[in-house]
Amino acid sequence: MTHDVWLAAHPYLQPVANVHTLVESAVAEISVPVAPLPNWDDYAVDFHAGVPLLQSAKVAIDLSPPEAAVFTLIKKLASSSLPGTFAQQCQVLEDEVQPVRDTPGHAGAGVTTKVSPSSSHPGLFCYLSWAVLARYLSPVVGAFDAWRNEERWLRSYCPTCGVPPAMGQLVGTDPGRLRKLSCGRCRTRWRYRRTACPFCDSQDEHRLSVVAVEGEGGLRIDYCQTCGGYLKTYDGEGSENILLADWTSLHLDFIARDRGLKRMAASLYDLGT
Repeated sequence: MTHDVWLAAHPYLQPVANVHTLVESAVAEISVPVAPLPNWDDYAVDFHAGVPLLQSAKVAIDLSPPEAAVFTLIKKLASSSLPGTFAQQCQVLEDEVQPVRDTPGHAGAGVTTKVSPSSSHPGLFCYLSWAVLARYLSPVVGAFDAWRNEERWLRSYCPTCGVPPAMGQLVGTDPGRLRKLSCGRCRTRWRYRRTACPFCDSQDEHRLSVVAVEGEGGLRIDYCQTCGGYLKTYDGEGSENILLADWTSLHLDFIARDRGLKRMAASLYDLGT
């Protein structure tokens, strides 16, 4: 499966794909530092206690180095040829961050991992920040995946940044089939119980249901009858970069909403009303 094939079958996703491509291309052209690997032994106690890596005081990963890269990305996008509203919002963000960036002696508190409340467009600021942070944290996420014992986590929130999952995935074959959750921000993937809701932790498998969507490359909607929350799930392997990207299945969010289900998953994309 390629992006071109997917978009040919889902042409209504092309505007979102264009923005995604513009941002990813811009990030690839700027200098983004690489986060140093923490001492895993120092973090082990917090890990076993359920403290996400970025929230642990034991290792304190510094988020200030990529701040300049976020400012550069915003400036680059604001001066680029962009479509309509996206261009206007990037220009507003550029005007807002310029005084901070140009303040003499500004050291910065680091890139926030949450939506900035002071921005006129906090969603866009969060989206662009995570475009940089995901690249900055990529080596850490990879090393963390190799280090951690998945059986000791099995929690419904991301072990790296602490947010709920954006997507789910079923891998392997029965009887040993596994369920993984996928973070839409730092791009961590982690194990979770197959018969539990990742939003209310209900473990009554009879309260978990599936909406199959024909012709969607293995994508489906898993939902909980107890809390009404749903999770888009990729039932398969091999096309993770496309089918776990969240934006490539935004149409499934509308299908779920039309059925009265609630999006409790963390997302960098706002469906609006």
